[in-house]
Amino acid sequence: MFGNKNRNKKKKEKIDIVINGIVIFFAILNLFPLYWLITSSFKNSSDVVKMPPDWFPTTFSFQNYIDVFNNQPAFKWAYNSIYVSLVATIALVVVSSLAAYAFSKLKFKGKNIIFIIFISSLMVPKEVMIVPLFRIIQDFGMVNTLNGMIWPNVATAFGVFMLKGFFDSIPDSLRESAKMDGASEFTIFYKIMLPMVKPGIGALFILNFVQVWNDYLWQLVVGQNEQSKTLMVGIATLMQDLNPNFAYKMAGATVAAVPMLIIFILFQRYFTKGISIGAVKE
Repeated sequence: MFGNKNRNKKKKEKIDIVINGIVIFFAILNLFPLYWLITSSFKNSSDVVKMPPDWFPTTFSFQNYIDVFNNQPAFKWAYNSIYVSLVATIALVVVSSLAAYAFSKLKFKGKNIIFIIFISSLMVPKEVMIVPLFRIIQDFGMVNTLNGMIWPNVATAFGVFMLKGFFDSIPDSLRESAKMDGASEFTIFYKIMLPMVKPGIGALFILNFVQVWNDYLWQLVVGQNEQSKTLMVGIATLMQDLNPNFAYKMAGATVAAVPMLIIFILFQRYFTKGISIGAVKE
């Protein structure tokens, strides 16, 4: 019997090694575009399109990065992108957490119907709403402003839907006990419920920050002058040259990708925990 257990254990270990090897292989494949982007940004333009390519750069030069920041208002673009993404994400987390708490814990007439209608908006592509959204932003005088890029990204159904699942996992008895102790509804939300859904907030923060950062179409429509361009829109303008310097463009794309990596590293613990908790149904 013990012999069979040992054989099964060894067999399982071999299977785990094979599976881990396959996962590592595909992880390397997924990381290769990022590797090629970063290494190409240190090359000359002719070396980027060279055939056969140099998989490992023979020379490294920071001239492409120097040119991006000297020849273009890249610092302004980066500031606009960080400001828009950060403010929009913080505002969305506040609005979504309040709405999700109300849908999850409060009782009011028509709650389920309102929630279904609200979530149904997820089926409507944002491209369909661009014209009416632009008309609204235009009426408020927010065209060519960062506010015009921020506020349409605040009240979204996805954040409410995601955080509601986390609030649903908290027992109602906890809220009832706090109310018996005399705590107000806001105190219950802010001091008891909100700390318990931190993993969900961390995951939502990363997902929405990335979504707003990469929202090229809306930022292109609203930010029509040089002062309101974001990094995504600004980098895209580098692609319009007749004689493109590919290494120069790779450097610009790398600058646009770095903040995403930093945000993910900072919130990785909350992101992975939030996704794993959200995947488990009590």
